[in-house]
Amino acid sequence: MKTAKDRIIFPLDFPSAEDARRYITLLSNDVGMFKVGLELFIRSGHEILSAIRDVGEAEIFLDLKLHDIPATVLRAMAKIADLGVKFATIHCGESPAMLKSAVQGSGGKVGVLGVTVLTSVSADDIQHAGFKEEFYSDMQALVMKRAAMAKDAGCVGIVCSGLEVHAIKQQFGKDFIAVTPGIRPLWDVTEKDDQQRITTPAQAIRNGADYIVIGRPIRDAQDPAAAARRIAEEIGTVLR
Repeated sequence: MKTAKDRIIFPLDFPSAEDARRYITLLSNDVGMFKVGLELFIRSGHEILSAIRDVGEAEIFLDLKLHDIPATVLRAMAKIADLGVKFATIHCGESPAMLKSAVQGSGGKVGVLGVTVLTSVSADDIQHAGFKEEFYSDMQALVMKRAAMAKDAGCVGIVCSGLEVHAIKQQFGKDFIAVTPGIRPLWDVTEKDDQQRITTPAQAIRNGADYIVIGRPIRDAQDPAAAARRIAEEIGTVLR
């Protein structure tokens, strides 16, 4: 059974391996998973994955958000499946075939998560991108449509904001994993950033999120490990 800290994913959104390794050492006992994104993976991919494994028991979430023709995605996911990571992401995008190819390429060795709508995207962005009114007037409708695509393709779950988790769980069941970025604890005083659709840790878990991705409030704290423990305590109040 997952503990409160196991539900915390810390994003290693750093330009250098040195900075990433410092936070891996600081947080390995206080978060359940480290997220490795595109910038860091391009720069220091295998080195960082090894560093995470060497320090502790935290798992790896490889967040590359694949988006390409089905054949390319299949081959890329097959390579990812050999890296020993727990989750890997793919944009739901326009093509069910791309999602199915990702699942096929995973070979059951890595959980494929479909990215529905980025938490930095607003309704205005959706409108200007040319989507129908039904989607930009109700962002949840677009998230649900893409979640259905991911579920039908065999993905283990999706990435969505905490605002949509409850509806996701209601429609697709508790075993369909929901990973929620855009998390800001109530005590965080960080200035407004590029996240548009945000929730608190407690709200996200109460709504049904299986994991929360939380970066700035931990990274920018005077004591990052203490901040992670404080967030775990907040999650624990919901789990109890």
